[in-house]
Amino acid sequence: MHENANEKRLCPMKCLAASALILLSFVACRHSAAQTIVTQEIRIPTKGTGSKGLDALMVRPNEPGPHPLALFTHGTPREPSDRSGMTPFGLQPQAMEFARRGWTVVVVLRRGFGDSGGRYDEESHSCANPDYVGATKESAIDLRAAVAYLSTLPEIDASRIIGVGISTGGLAMVGLTADPPPGLLAAISFAGGRGSRAPDMVCNPDALVDAFATFGKKSRIPMLWVYSQNDHFFAPQLAQRFHQAFTRAGGKATFILAPPFSNDGHHLFSRSGVSVWAPMVDTFLQSQNLTLRASLLPLPEPPNIDPPSGLPDRARAEFRNYLTLPPHKALATSEEGHYGVSFGRRTDKDAENKALDNCKEAAPKKDRCKIAMLDDAPTP
Repeated sequence: MHENANEKRLCPMKCLAASALILLSFVACRHSAAQTIVTQEIRIPTKGTGSKGLDALMVRPNEPGPHPLALFTHGTPREPSDRSGMTPFGLQPQAMEFARRGWTVVVVLRRGFGDSGGRYDEESHSCANPDYVGATKESAIDLRAAVAYLSTLPEIDASRIIGVGISTGGLAMVGLTADPPPGLLAAISFAGGRGSRAPDMVCNPDALVDAFATFGKKSRIPMLWVYSQNDHFFAPQLAQRFHQAFTRAGGKATFILAPPFSNDGHHLFSRSGVSVWAPMVDTFLQSQNLTLRASLLPLPEPPNIDPPSGLPDRARAEFRNYLTLPPHKALATSEEGHYGVSFGRRTDKDAENKALDNCKEAAPKKDRCKIAMLDDAPTP
């Protein structure tokens, strides 16, 4: 699912690596020792990303010593213009769930997405004759480079690594297992695939099935694949063809067809889907002897902020959850009590627009939506 900025003077890689470590130390010192989970914005220096590196977010237990690494990566929006608005905070709620299970999670935005440096090199070319293998290998290049850098950090136990990806990020994890970095023990793909141009439409699905078979020839890392019955990017029948092609070629993947989720099961791997996908993840990790904690760390408490006056009952139930979400975020409500939330956006305006869109999607056409909260402040 997803910037290009003005050109800046390039900094040598040693300079960028040092800058990333300085940022890591600076942000870490901002967190209270009372917190059980801490978040840190970092930059990952890689070849081809210039002075920016890869935009990333670390979410980890606030405990001494290194923790095993869970490397997260995102999907690709259908609209190319949406790639620039992405941030790693969009996956923070899911990262929190892994951190409370004992993992140091790093969410990585690949080249050409959000504020990561470098150009977008994951183009599959024509819809009739797409290069799914080449596009996926480009994704995996960034993930492999990220692992190499992250393995040097004191917060990370590089001997135990898992990968977690959604959509094109899920397929990227499939590609990564075909040429795995040291320490990669397992990987999880949620709704993995590529080439969905519109609901229930995939460019040359046979070519996509062939791509899964190509990676299956070399992949031997155990994987968990989760698709939903109402996925409108990659339908269950197509997902099962992916799995059959991959495993027949030699790949190792446990396939789960999850129940329908919301309006589009492609978004099952979300904060609202935790109760569905987390038990699947726990079972898989246990099967790989990768259960790290007997009990989960508690999630951070929301700030003590009163809801805005006139907040509908439906939105009141969501309000405390909203307060725990990362900026930029917004809460929109309608006259008839519907609501929409957005978070992890690049700007306040982007957060407002997305929250309004989500509210309008939930509300009847004649029901008007307006912004009730912007970040943690009520709006006039």
